[in-house]
Amino acid sequence: MSIEQIESHGPDETFELGRKIGAKAKPGEVYTLIGDLGVGKTLLTQGVAAGLDIREPINSPTFTILQVYEEGRIPFYHFDVYRIGDESEMDEIGADDYFYGDGVCFIEWADLIKGIIPKKHTRIEISKDLDKGFDYRKITITEFE
Repeated sequence: MSIEQIESHGPDETFELGRKIGAKAKPGEVYTLIGDLGVGKTLLTQGVAAGLDIREPINSPTFTILQVYEEGRIPFYHFDVYRIGDESEMDEIGADDYFYGDGVCFIEWADLIKGIIPKKHTRIEISKDLDKGFDYRKITITEFE
């Protein structure tokens, strides 16, 4: 397990971190995004999409749970499981096909389905610290093997 902590001082830095992650992403990787409402999970995900050469708009798929983007260099599977009531609901959308598929998965609110997340994944936790400014974010990236 490796842990990296990054400080972001504004939306542009958070987006750029996502772009760098997307540029290095490989098929089969799973990333979990943890953080309160409004910390920048979707902004980071938009950066990842840019790093994957996806040009279409990326929005949080809160009402559809999953958005699939196939125009980039590898497929991008963007989950938002905020409205999932039970992990078993993920079976209905075939989550394992995406978790172990040919693309890269980003799962917002992944702590709600932690029992089905693959052991090998990268956890990205974003938190605010208003003492350091309104736009400040601490981003902790933990790789699990």
